[in-house]
Amino acid sequence: MLETTIEFVKPAVAKPDTERWSVAQIAALFELPFSDLIYRAQSVHRQHFDPNAVQISTLLSIKTGGCSEDCGYCPQSARYHTGVENEELMALNDVVSAARAAKESGASRFCMGAAWRGPKQRDLEPVLKMIEEVKALGLETCATLGMLKEGQAEQLKEAGLDYYNHNLDTAPEYYGEVISTRTYQDRLETLDRVRDVGINVCCGGIVGMGESRNQRAGLLAQLANMEQPPESVPINLLTQVEGTPLSGTDALDPFEFVRTIAAARITMPQSYVRLSAGRERMSDELQALCFIAGANSIFYGEKLLTTGNPDVSADQALFAKLGIKPEQH
Repeated sequence: MLETTIEFVKPAVAKPDTERWSVAQIAALFELPFSDLIYRAQSVHRQHFDPNAVQISTLLSIKTGGCSEDCGYCPQSARYHTGVENEELMALNDVVSAARAAKESGASRFCMGAAWRGPKQRDLEPVLKMIEEVKALGLETCATLGMLKEGQAEQLKEAGLDYYNHNLDTAPEYYGEVISTRTYQDRLETLDRVRDVGINVCCGGIVGMGESRNQRAGLLAQLANMEQPPESVPINLLTQVEGTPLSGTDALDPFEFVRTIAAARITMPQSYVRLSAGRERMSDELQALCFIAGANSIFYGEKLLTTGNPDVSADQALFAKLGIKPEQH
């Protein structure tokens, strides 16, 4: 009976490599019986990755607070009263020390985030030095600095940047409910600049912001249908921070989050799918389901920019229970 069911649903949601995923096809994935969806996602995952290895990244806020944007989820916006202070750019030595500690804890990638709409040249120059120094430690480097102007991606590439993170956040039709200070096209243009110079793209979104299931499917369609899908796809669960417009939003059902992970794995079979923000509120059982559904990357460490994250010992204990090992760089 199970085989018959799987064969029956496949034609409605199958996608040859030469075709694009429609929103309707991805929405159909979300509608599958849970066990069928997980089976399909795990099958796809095993074709491309070691099912018991997880890539580990550490994220450090090198410039916190004071951002001029109005992203409705973000405690770093200067427009909201969240208790996050506007801080100066971190010193080079402090960043390198944090990167060294991350490597010693098992991270293979070090991500540096700055709360800017986009970096001015005077902002970018010290960050370039940070990238060079972190790269010299033997870590993969990643940065999220906001929108990039012409010529800035080239400088990041020359400094040794491996990944640039710039999320789409949500589907185009829901984007205006969350952000008004930059357009969807602005985000796509930064991603094009990054891709054009040969830096790997880290791009995903946030779920649980009040969007519909169809809009979650729309976000995945945007990502999967890029000319080259992102090498890394962070799936964030909204972390509600008092003082932000999205504080008080109805919480997303945990099974819906797992379905989103599974649909991301199926539609982007060769991308790393990362459990990102919101993990500190997830049970071990929920995280285990996400790994089974195809998640194979996490952020490691006690903090994600300004919000909490499980500590390293908790993650190591969970990995031991599940027989998961950190992927080696």
